[in-house]
Amino acid sequence: MSPTGTRQSPIARILGLLKQPVHPYRPATTVFLDLNVDRVADELQLVARGRERGSQNRPTSDSQTLDDVEHQTIERIEAHKQDSHTVYLDHLHTYDERVTALSFEERFATIQQAAPEAVGDFRAEATVGRDELFALRRRLNESEIERENFRARHGLHRPARLASPGKLILKVGILAIMFVTEVIINGSFLANANVGGLLGGAVQAVTFAALNIIASFLFGMVLIRLINRRNFFLKLIGALSFLGYAAFAIVLNLTLAHLREIPPKIDSDVGQEVLLRLLTAPHVLTDINSWVFFSIGFIFSLVAMADGLLFFDPYIGYAGLERRWLEASKQFAKARSELIERLRDIREDSTEAMNAAARDLSVRRSEYDSLLQGRSRLAQRFSQHQNQIEQACRALLEIYREANRGARSTPPPSYFSKTYSMERIVYAGGEPDSTAREHLRQMIAETQELLKQQIAAIHEAFDSAVKTYREIDELLPEKKGG
Repeated sequence: MSPTGTRQSPIARILGLLKQPVHPYRPATTVFLDLNVDRVADELQLVARGRERGSQNRPTSDSQTLDDVEHQTIERIEAHKQDSHTVYLDHLHTYDERVTALSFEERFATIQQAAPEAVGDFRAEATVGRDELFALRRRLNESEIERENFRARHGLHRPARLASPGKLILKVGILAIMFVTEVIINGSFLANANVGGLLGGAVQAVTFAALNIIASFLFGMVLIRLINRRNFFLKLIGALSFLGYAAFAIVLNLTLAHLREIPPKIDSDVGQEVLLRLLTAPHVLTDINSWVFFSIGFIFSLVAMADGLLFFDPYIGYAGLERRWLEASKQFAKARSELIERLRDIREDSTEAMNAAARDLSVRRSEYDSLLQGRSRLAQRFSQHQNQIEQACRALLEIYREANRGARSTPPPSYFSKTYSMERIVYAGGEPDSTAREHLRQMIAETQELLKQQIAAIHEAFDSAVKTYREIDELLPEKKGG
């Protein structure tokens, strides 16, 4: 159906014609039944009645008209002739109905209307696709302009470093592993220095591990990445952020190391004691394990910071632009491929339907010729059958007359020597004239030529549509830098 739902599409109407049968009848052959002269003669008792009437010298020698027996014989023959004529008319009617059922005029009208409409619908579909593709290409062009301006403004001459989903999962996994590992290490080291024992050490371990890993990661991903910017002020912020991060990581891990060395005392303030040590003697650690504890925490902090620094492209904002440009490129390429494939499917369906319609006309033309030939043969057979009926009537009359002659004592009537001539039935309808047949052949040829032209027009429209889709790239060319 068409988009409005009010009528079928042109191709659907052409395909609808192909689903109709060539004719509504099954092929049948019925022959005209020939008369059996001997059997009819026996039924009418021509020999016996001829002898009987001959012995009575009837009909008289001067009679000029047929007698009753001869009239009865001729009536029997005429009845058979009329029956054969009825059969002939029935078969003619069947042939005429089969010719009418070919419905050439309907097919000519439908094809002449639907085929050009199919080309028009194809071009309309191509126009809609071109408008859709133009909007996507304009969006892609804007993304390219934004990307190239960003590259020029920041002096970038390399593509953005985009992390694949697998790499992102790997980096997050590293952070998770370090967090769990540091929680375990912190818990084991801090349990001895915490009044709460193992539970208290675990709480402190989770708190400090989260602060050490997450804060270091955010330092690297947000602040320290500014050091890659071209702007001096932002670069200075990035450098200062790195120094601030280093101070934060050292102080945090020294705090953990000093916290480990403080013996658990319920009546003392551990926080003040650690702060006092950091202010007076931050580098003084009495246990080698405290230095190991400090080193492990500081290394984990560095790894987390580096992970954040390399989580995205080092230049802030570049990866986002690159992703938007790549997404626009993929959408444009995918839409163009889908539109071309959709047009290709429509072209193939339309071509197949029109070729099928052309073949259907050829098949129906052959059927039409076959019907006309069968109709002509039927007329010839009926004419030949009338000859046979006439010959049978002559033979029957001769049987009667011969028996009559043999039994007569007087000469037979003179009309006995005359040959019987039967009045023939001539069908008034006649055969279709050659002009009509030639006109039909011409119409079929013209319609098939129209279908061929429309197929060529659809192929031309497809090539034109694909060409216009490519011309969109010329109207909105891709930047060389991309």
